[in-house]
Amino acid sequence: MATDQRHLFTPISLGRLTLPNRIVMAPMTRARASQPGDVPTSVMATHYAQRAGAGLIVTEASQISPEGKGYTGTPGIYSAAQREGWILTTDAVHAAGGHIFLQIWHVGRVSHVSLQPDGQPPVSASAIAAQDTSVYIVDEQGVAGFVLCSAPRMLGLAEIARVVADYRRAAALAIEAGFDGVEIHAANGYLIEQFLRSNSNHRDDDYGGSPERRVRFLDEVASAVASEIGADRVGVRLSPFITFKDMDDPEILGTIGLALDRLDAIGIAYVHLGEADWDDAPTIPDSARIDYRRRFRNRLIVAGRYTVDSAEAVVANGHADLVAFGRPFIANPDLPHRLSIGAPLAEYEMATLFGGDERGYVDYPALDAS
Repeated sequence: MATDQRHLFTPISLGRLTLPNRIVMAPMTRARASQPGDVPTSVMATHYAQRAGAGLIVTEASQISPEGKGYTGTPGIYSAAQREGWILTTDAVHAAGGHIFLQIWHVGRVSHVSLQPDGQPPVSASAIAAQDTSVYIVDEQGVAGFVLCSAPRMLGLAEIARVVADYRRAAALAIEAGFDGVEIHAANGYLIEQFLRSNSNHRDDDYGGSPERRVRFLDEVASAVASEIGADRVGVRLSPFITFKDMDDPEILGTIGLALDRLDAIGIAYVHLGEADWDDAPTIPDSARIDYRRRFRNRLIVAGRYTVDSAEAVVANGHADLVAFGRPFIANPDLPHRLSIGAPLAEYEMATLFGGDERGYVDYPALDAS
């Protein structure tokens, strides 16, 4: 090994699983589900199986209902056809010796009327549009591109209960499809985070007006999913340090602390903290890392700008248990092996990130085949 990697490449328990290493494949939207129906495909199964050397794979986010869709080509987990499509992936990953969680999401206001049932407005915590935020669509002429999000409407109380039930049902379908668990997407400006953040949640009922009430929706979703499939099969993705999709909020660090208290009480298997990963992003203060570690006592995954050396350091110093890598997995299906021997990493092709077919998706070779 080129560097001291004795922590990153050691086994670790996570819920009811024992993972062979502490490298997680982070969820990445690639927009390759079949249309219509948002059904996972055999090509997606090949893509994930090629990356089964990760200690844990977390799939791309999958909408829990037609209303939860925000991009063309993202897979769903609300129909029998989608469940059967996902079985191709779980069977392939397990046959390759891997472990895989399905990330489940509702995008909320990060959507466009063309993607919504009957062309209705997207929904959110409040009727506040996400400024300067775009989504990927394919229009009626088959032209792919990005368009600004449509203005949302506020979810009513009965609708909130229905969305919680949608999360519960999606989790049950994921287990039926063979997944080892689910990761609830409560990050990156999507619906649950729209409830968490004060700038997108102006409600004056039980779901807004204070940090404690803004956490309630996440609490209800996580509790429902945990009661359906077992808390040891549940993770939650949070992004307290990220502000894109119009998510600026000076109170968010404290709100996330309250959320971690609730998730710890529910007993979920892990929390996955997404950190800012652009070149001039602020460094996360150790005080925040220590506070979050104190509040949440099960496994902690971190993601964002990590190299093999910085990943080893954050695990060795106890600030995290596992480290997720996203874009490095795109062109390096055998990423854990490459990191373990200090091999160079291949670069991915930008033009094939979203949509398309096998090119730029399953044709990146492993190191020993290149």
